[in-house]
Amino acid sequence: MTAPFTLGLVQMAPAATVADSLEKAAARVAEAAKAGANVVCLPELFATPYFCRNQDHAAFDLADPIPGPTTQAMAAAAKAAGVVVVAPLFERRGPGCHQNSLAVLGPDGGHLGVYRKMHIPHDPGFEEKFYFAPGDLGFKTFATPFGPIGTLICWDQWFPEAARATALQGALVLCYPTAIGWHPSEKAAFGEGQRDAWITVQRGHAIANGVYVAAVNRVGIEGSGAGYGQTLEFWGSSFVADPSGRIVAQAGIAEEALVTAVIDPRVVETQRRHWPFLRDRRIDAYGDLCRLYNEGGQS
Repeated sequence: MTAPFTLGLVQMAPAATVADSLEKAAARVAEAAKAGANVVCLPELFATPYFCRNQDHAAFDLADPIPGPTTQAMAAAAKAAGVVVVAPLFERRGPGCHQNSLAVLGPDGGHLGVYRKMHIPHDPGFEEKFYFAPGDLGFKTFATPFGPIGTLICWDQWFPEAARATALQGALVLCYPTAIGWHPSEKAAFGEGQRDAWITVQRGHAIANGVYVAAVNRVGIEGSGAGYGQTLEFWGSSFVADPSGRIVAQAGIAEEALVTAVIDPRVVETQRRHWPFLRDRRIDAYGDLCRLYNEGGQS
């Protein structure tokens, strides 16, 4: 059994330029390491504005290959701090082929692997299908020097299948880099319920899989009706839930923050011994989950 390690979540807003955002993120990684973090996770698309607020062909200029400037900068930050960094980015695969991805970078500056967002949303202010092809690498758990971590991205967090598939690969924690917030016009009527649902579904993943779950969001208001389109208020609230679904650390709604929590394999072991959901799964009976919808009922 691996030793406990500390996870750090960097809740932040992007800076004025990509270069400034990379510098800011590197400083936050160093701060997290000083606070005891062994693994540091940044928010979804942390180095850029959330350009998916509308459809703008010019925004493709923000994309980066892997390896490329974003991963090189964060690999250097990981090596300088001696930590693992989960670095999300807008990945350019080639002309006309882009994905919403993350790279996992080791404490020696090496690349431990890539995950590409599997579920791509399409809603007003979240026009991601215009920009991103669906992930083609499947669900991923990465063996880091501190322990196995699973990575998913934002919209993936609403799908129990994604959490289960990743947890079954041995992850101790599911890390969800995120960019989620309110349409200001809807906040008064629906905001509290939307944020509560976001937290609740992820706490459910922690319980159902006997695993830690961590969501790291951006903060701030982006957009003014021009440029990248609709205005969004990102609601922060980055948190870590333990395998019983209890929130053990959480940031506020509006401020940049560093959230840290200990990921303890013994807690995962104990929780799964007492609530053995993985043991009791009926893998022989789940075939219809591979269908989009089963109009005829049980087949």
